[in-house]
Amino acid sequence: MIQDIFPHVYHNEMKWKIPDQEDFVLCYGKEHILYCKAADDRIDLPRVADLPALREQLQYLFSIDERAYYLAESEAAPGEGWEALPTGKLRSLPRRARIFAAAAGESLYRWYSSQRFCGRCGARMGKSKVERAMVCPACGNTVYPKICPAVIVAVHDGERLLLTRYKDRPIKHYALVAGFNEIGESIEETVHREVLEETGVRVKNLKFYKSQPWVFTDTLLFGFYAELDGDDHLTVQEDELSEAVWVDRHDVPEDTTGFSLTAEMIEQFRIGAVK
Repeated sequence: MIQDIFPHVYHNEMKWKIPDQEDFVLCYGKEHILYCKAADDRIDLPRVADLPALREQLQYLFSIDERAYYLAESEAAPGEGWEALPTGKLRSLPRRARIFAAAAGESLYRWYSSQRFCGRCGARMGKSKVERAMVCPACGNTVYPKICPAVIVAVHDGERLLLTRYKDRPIKHYALVAGFNEIGESIEETVHREVLEETGVRVKNLKFYKSQPWVFTDTLLFGFYAELDGDDHLTVQEDELSEAVWVDRHDVPEDTTGFSLTAEMIEQFRIGAVK
């Protein structure tokens, strides 16, 4: 999956570190733009040394191995030679540490840029000096990075898997039942509710598979396999899905990209790793 960057190591603890000339700078623009150089399924990012005028505007984000990544707080293009790449294209590039860094960095960019003013009193927010947080100097309101818990559910019935297609989205390939956790609800309760709402069926014997930080939407995904419980008749939630269908194991489309939790779970069922 996109976050699987072994043998590289992602260090996300907050630091107050002076930028090194060779550290990377993530420059984002409005409308989901990353400024970089893209060629041959790779991206090259500017270094601190490339952008001396922005040095005083850099916000530490994280490190991969010993190399730090900083956010350029200006949304202007960093200069000549850097192209505007729509960040949606990161999903189609091969898994590499730099691709993950660009995607994770955009999640923090969205958070920093949306927390400039206090949502409680309207005062300008300031950065915490002890943790990654934005703090209102007027009322003390403290805001942490946005992470939304959600579930991905592979409902199966013997040799059949329940596949769905989203409605009104550019991505038209098969997906699994998915949805966000609600206040006061356990993640297991979210599984039962979302399956019932989207497809009209009930499930049992939930088995947690693994999680994935889906940084493109600031989401932490929890993947579950669940068995059909009772009637297999499907009632599609038409405002969410364009299709829900039972597919025999040997007819499940192959997906070896390994980019997303959904794709990996579907592939695990297809190859017989899940019974």
